Amino acid sequence: MKQIVLKHKISAAPTAKDFIEIDVEKPICPDAGVVVEVKYISVDPYVGHQLHKGHMAAGPPAPQTDMIPGGIVGEVVESHSTKAKVGDHIHAPGAGGWAEYVALHDDQYTVVDPKAAPLSAYAGVLGMPGLTAWASVTQLARVQKGDVFAVNAAAGPVGGACGQFARMKGAKTVIGIAGGPKKCKLVKEVYGFDECVNYKTKGWKETFKAATPEGVSVHHENVGAGQLAFAMQNLQLYGRVVLCGLAAHYHDPKPAMTLIGPMVGKRAQVSGLVVYDFYGRWEEFRAEVAPWVKSGKVTIVDDKVKGLKNAPKLMEKLMAGKNVGKCVVEL
Repeated sequence: MKQIVLKHKISAAPTAKDFIEIDVEKPICPDAGVVVEVKYISVDPYVGHQLHKGHMAAGPPAPQTDMIPGGIVGEVVESHSTKAKVGDHIHAPGAGGWAEYVALHDDQYTVVDPKAAPLSAYAGVLGMPGLTAWASVTQLARVQKGDVFAVNAAAGPVGGACGQFARMKGAKTVIGIAGGPKKCKLVKEVYGFDECVNYKTKGWKETFKAATPEGVSVHHENVGAGQLAFAMQNLQLYGRVVLCGLAAHYHDPKPAMTLIGPMVGKRAQVSGLVVYDFYGRWEEFRAEVAPWVKSGKVTIVDDKVKGLKNAPKLMEKLMAGKNVGKCVVEL
């Protein structure tokens, strides 16, 4: 079978030339586990960071050997499990990777319903990005009627889902920050935000402030220190802040740093979000969100390529910030 690995060690954001496709043997089905034919691969920003620095407790994959990690959605083709039978569809948020087949233990996946939503949705809005947004909006920030909700990287799958979930929970105003007119058009016209500010334009900060004259009651941070500092200027007293992503710092040799003073001055309630803390709540999350997806009230646009061989190009596109929507590889 085909599998994609690193061609060599890297020390910066990966590009397409850093990967190579190799032939390996199809994996053996483990006891209390399954072999899955991969249908969709989720390509996510943190993976780019993991490939040269590691991520959380996981180190970089070994060049020429280890498959590139990533969430997958697939169909069970062999089973030694009482959890999933042949023909079932599963989602593995972190144990899969860039390969045609993967072997999984029962604690590494959830069985999903392809009738509840399109199968590709489990790589995005019903997968790890969606769970991240749900945890932020409903569990940490506890968005409610009347909130003014703001999120940056709003055209991405986490940001886009955050804004839509906030609206479903009663936020009166939802505002996003994104890079470029195409992304802002997606955020407003497809995701239904009230406003999206293009941070690449002159005067964008004034535009944002004009759109939120009473300030922001909830801010979800996906980018890093610079945008967080701006967010603190616009936060209402006792506002809630969820710190989630560090996209601007993933490939920076210096650690992200921010000032504490503004947080104290705003009496901010600040929560750090690590989505792994919520992996035990997939069923609860999907029970609430899947009906929104099926009804069309919530949607995430895919930036999709077909074929495993095109995954490296999609990763390069993501690392350059040129993607519009959730990066997904369809096999």
